[in-house]
Amino acid sequence: MNNKIPLLDLQYFPSLEYFVCISNSTKIVIEANENYEKQSYRNRCYILGSNKVQALTVPVLNGNSKVIVKDIRIDGSQKWLNVHWRSIASAYGKSPYFLFFGDYLKEILLKKHIFLFDLNLELLDKILVLLGMKVEIEVTTQYNKDVENNVLDLRSVIHPKRNYNMNNLYKTYSYNQIFGREFVSNLSILDLVFCEGRNAVKILEKSTQELISKA
Repeated sequence: MNNKIPLLDLQYFPSLEYFVCISNSTKIVIEANENYEKQSYRNRCYILGSNKVQALTVPVLNGNSKVIVKDIRIDGSQKWLNVHWRSIASAYGKSPYFLFFGDYLKEILLKKHIFLFDLNLELLDKILVLLGMKVEIEVTTQYNKDVENNVLDLRSVIHPKRNYNMNNLYKTYSYNQIFGREFVSNLSILDLVFCEGRNAVKILEKSTQELISKA
């Protein structure tokens, strides 16, 4: 990836496209001081259930206002935690690696974080550890529109309203999924982790666009 350090927004159980960027780096920078953007991956992910692709969305407070992303609070009045975990367990409970990794992620979810940023950061860090990916995470201390020459600005590039084919970051590389006859690409990292375990790292390497790997 041009040997540049990816600068990313922090997302909820990020997509494979997001993790492809991480897997090609030894260090990433997480933007903590941008304005929160609604209808993005910052508070949602997509998993594959028995009937269809399912969106999981973390409810937040003041998502329509100009609030710095690290200050966005989770709406604790809504019963989303149990819904999310039941959906994840229903989708992946019979997958090969659910018993190996599921409890670690459930424990983090059930901590009832106040801030979305804290939840996402702890989940990201735990997934990297579970997959044995040694990636240094740096969090920004202020917002800068322009970045240094050694940084690749990917803030808001990986977005549910933007087709991943436009970004030249991720290419589909199929693996055995639990449901469906046709492979569904670029789901949440949950899908890959529960289906492939630590082999997920090799899948991510094979999902990297040649443009990145040869840059």
